[in-house]
Amino acid sequence: MTMQTILGAGGAVGTPLARSLRQTHGKQVRIVARTPKRVNPDDELVVADLLDAEAVNRAVAGSEVAYLCVGLPYKAKLWAKDWPRLMQHVLNACRTHGAKLVFVDNVYMYAPEALSHMTERSAIGPVSKKGNVRTQVVKMLLDAVERGELQALIARSADFYGPDNRNSILMELVYNNLRTGKRALWQCDIDKVHSFTYTPDAARAIAVLGNSEDAYNRVWHLPTATDKLTGADWGELFAAELGVRARFFVLKRWLLKLAGVFVPLMRDLEEMSYQYQCDYFFDSSDIERTYGLTATPVKQAVSEIVASGA
Repeated sequence: MTMQTILGAGGAVGTPLARSLRQTHGKQVRIVARTPKRVNPDDELVVADLLDAEAVNRAVAGSEVAYLCVGLPYKAKLWAKDWPRLMQHVLNACRTHGAKLVFVDNVYMYAPEALSHMTERSAIGPVSKKGNVRTQVVKMLLDAVERGELQALIARSADFYGPDNRNSILMELVYNNLRTGKRALWQCDIDKVHSFTYTPDAARAIAVLGNSEDAYNRVWHLPTATDKLTGADWGELFAAELGVRARFFVLKRWLLKLAGVFVPLMRDLEEMSYQYQCDYFFDSSDIERTYGLTATPVKQAVSEIVASGA
């Protein structure tokens, strides 16, 4: 049985990815994290700091595929310092051990004018510090592929939502607020379209891509519902499933900027809030046409989240 390794496991995508790799694809799974936890009974656990080059090298050894799913704290300065170093460690380890690499990415590198209809061919033009960092590390990966050093692919998603997702703005500011009797919070403009990728769909698709020879050396958009839902629509869907009244408070950009003077997280949210000032639609038709992978219907996904008590 071949070994496949999840670097930065335990999160909203890493956990269902481990399950899918073992149960659907029959792979032995190695879980790598600072405090790794088994998802499947026979998972191999490896304690490692991905900022330690030797630890990454040991973690990747013997792997057929490595999945880079790590999420660093949401701080621009930390991203600029740690992401390039971490990516270089992973690239070096995969090259040394002949492992293929699957990098789970976001849309921060796309130009603002591309957000209204994002495809794998959308214009690159980051306008944020975090977007610049993502552009840098993606270039590192693609350059290594171009030089023939390894096989790799980029699995890109819209903002996430789903069970056990503590870092999702939709989950934290809309769903969790509504279920605890508070008003849902939304950024900038509640009437703009905003796509979200359901984490169980993302995990299933990442496992398929990682185990498809013809998927490598390109970017893929992960399956995302085609519904053009606004912030208000998302709030109404969750409120209806919860059996509560949808109430909203819109955090205008000036308010985020002001709050950022005192609260660092708000400063980091404000930097990315341009994505909520325009329509944000994520097109995943390539992966649907190629592999038949489709997104869970939004109403079903919302029902599953509420039923899970996440």
